Amino acid sequence: MICIGQCIHKTNIARGGKVTQSSLFGPGVPERAIDGNRASNWGEKSCTHTEEEQNPWWRLDLQKTYKVNTVTITNRKDCCPERLNGAEIRIGNSLNDDGNSNPRCAVISTITAGNSQTFECNGMEGRYVNIVIAGRKEYLTLCEVEVTGQPLETNIAKGGRVTQSSLFGDGIPERAIDGNRASNWVENSCTHTVNDQNPWWRLDLQKIYTVNTVTITNRKDCCPERLNGAEIRIGNSLNDDGNSNPRCAVISSIPAGISKTFICNGMEGRYVNIVIPGRQEYLTLCEVEIFTEEFL
Repeated sequence: MICIGQCIHKTNIARGGKVTQSSLFGPGVPERAIDGNRASNWGEKSCTHTEEEQNPWWRLDLQKTYKVNTVTITNRKDCCPERLNGAEIRIGNSLNDDGNSNPRCAVISTITAGNSQTFECNGMEGRYVNIVIAGRKEYLTLCEVEVTGQPLETNIAKGGRVTQSSLFGDGIPERAIDGNRASNWVENSCTHTVNDQNPWWRLDLQKIYTVNTVTITNRKDCCPERLNGAEIRIGNSLNDDGNSNPRCAVISSIPAGISKTFICNGMEGRYVNIVIPGRQEYLTLCEVEIFTEEFL
């Protein structure tokens, strides 16, 4: 099972990455900055070191794109902590200029000798985390770099197969997973059933996932109250067309044309149903987005 929720945010994702740097001084290999050890004296063999060079840099490859929350850096204790003054933390997906031209999270004004300082990156997206001293000739030494964040979620609804209880006009079920939140009927992006008893729509994800969130876009130009009381059901059964699977949420209301996200806390299932139980109603969905972790 993949750990989701708070555990993702607190895990040091740097430990699973690959690292490189602009040059090497002595045994100060770049891997030392992600060895899980904040020891900050050079003799303890846990600090990186470049040559003295123009714009020295160190880069972490997280292997996939993350939303980066924080970067924590430990500075050297026994010598020269001021060398790190003015260094920049850069995060992004480009390797142009060795990754040093990616968007900037922070500038390190100073980190006291032997101390660790945390910089907030507020969910910046990127595969690469660079630390670069720009604009001068310097040595770059890092005694630990710790990164927290979570993988960039993908809407996997678009890869699924859909069906629904009935069809009104051309409101086919595929419209809810076309990647388009357009919410006026004439924009041809909303589903529509006939006035059924207990109308439903079902997404087959093709395999079992742990579902983190379901985001639903309601119709704008008419009748948003029709969706009131609808239920989101997630599971592996097709009994009752999937509508008897465990419930993630009840939709009390979604304002006209608005997208609302429902937290499902890692519920496991292949099927995601949206059903209006207990009454005769039309069911219209203008977009359904599913954000998940694959169940391994």
